Amino acid sequence: MQDTSGRSPTTPLYVGLVITLVAVVAYSFSVTRGIDSLRELQKNLIDRNRRDSLQLLRIQNELNSIGMSMRDMLDVDANDMGQKYPLTAWQAQFDRMRGDLEDAFHRERQVSPQDRTPDQQQYLEASLAQFWDAMNRNFELARIGQEAEARAQIRLSLQARLAALSNAVARLLVQNNEVEERAAVQVSKIYDHVQRQAYFFLIGTLMAIALTSLFLIHSNRQLFNRLEALSAQRSELAQTLISTQESTLRYISRELHDEFGQILTAVGAMIGRARSHAPENSPLRTELLEVREIAQNTLEKVRSLSQALHPVMLDEAGLESTIEWYLPVVERQTGIGISYEKSGTPFPVHGDSAVHIYRVLQEALNNVARHSGSKKAHVRLRFANSVLELEIADSGTGFSDLPTRRGLGLVAMRERAELLGGTIRFEPAPGGGTLVKLEVPRETVSRETQEMHA
Repeated sequence: MQDTSGRSPTTPLYVGLVITLVAVVAYSFSVTRGIDSLRELQKNLIDRNRRDSLQLLRIQNELNSIGMSMRDMLDVDANDMGQKYPLTAWQAQFDRMRGDLEDAFHRERQVSPQDRTPDQQQYLEASLAQFWDAMNRNFELARIGQEAEARAQIRLSLQARLAALSNAVARLLVQNNEVEERAAVQVSKIYDHVQRQAYFFLIGTLMAIALTSLFLIHSNRQLFNRLEALSAQRSELAQTLISTQESTLRYISRELHDEFGQILTAVGAMIGRARSHAPENSPLRTELLEVREIAQNTLEKVRSLSQALHPVMLDEAGLESTIEWYLPVVERQTGIGISYEKSGTPFPVHGDSAVHIYRVLQEALNNVARHSGSKKAHVRLRFANSVLELEIADSGTGFSDLPTRRGLGLVAMRERAELLGGTIRFEPAPGGGTLVKLEVPRETVSRETQEMHA
């Protein structure tokens, strides 16, 4: 009876597959979010902060240029008499620097960081506007002849305003550096988080693979154990069926040979005696002769059927003599020419071993007659030191050209080979057709022969 207690591993494997897919999707989503946040941080904070720092450095350079020009404006003499170079002559240069500085402020305003407060931006713009207003007033004083007062205002007020403006820009640069440092820390945290997730996912994947592999190994082991048990049951059933078949055939063969044979022999004898009492030219004498011939033919058919079911020669003379008797019978019945070759030093083969080997030969020759379409067959019996080899070859249709559905003959041949502890192979013959090769250990044959004689 088949064991149905084992459950199929398909459902747990599907569950494991779904869990793995969910884990992969979750991990991919998490990594994608981390990469998106990193890209957003790179785009909206780090890159923008660096562009703003470049503009602030440009502003700082412009402010430094303005400061140097203011010092030159105050210190450079116009001639050897000690008169200063007039302030109004510097206005064109300062107007040009003002344009460059305002362009730099405009560009900086476009890329200013999002975390900068409006007060800081307003203070920067207001300081710049106040500086240029004061510078314009000083140039106006110089034009109306109050150059000394204008120079004094530059020393007392404008240089201080420029220094305050430079300090404000420097603070913004420091603030940008601090933001970049914090962004670098955030980037490092994101990388660490993604790395930890990768490790966790790798560990989880390896654990899932290990658990799945263990489950598969366990399921396969259970499956193989069940297959082994079923194979053992099948082999036991096959042995029982074969033993029952041989017992039944042996019984029927003996009954045909002994009972029906004796009855037909007695009938023939009685008909012979009755015929001797009939007149010489009587029609009854002729009819009794015909009946006697029918009884004799029936007796021969019964004996032939008895030999076909279970040759008595197997029990009396052994396998070798039975094969030598059987092959001519097959030739007469099927019209197939059989060449027989025997080699090696013969040793006795009796009992069940002889029966199984004979049945393999019988089934193979039946297949030649029914399926191969060949009119020639070759049988080789080889007695080796360690094995007994039996080969049956034909030159007809091979296995590849046979119908898909086949009978139980091949299965029975394999089962008989297993019962003998041997092997059987079905191969293409060298010249075309099919080769059946049976190998039986000599130890098995000798042991059964000794047990039978014991």
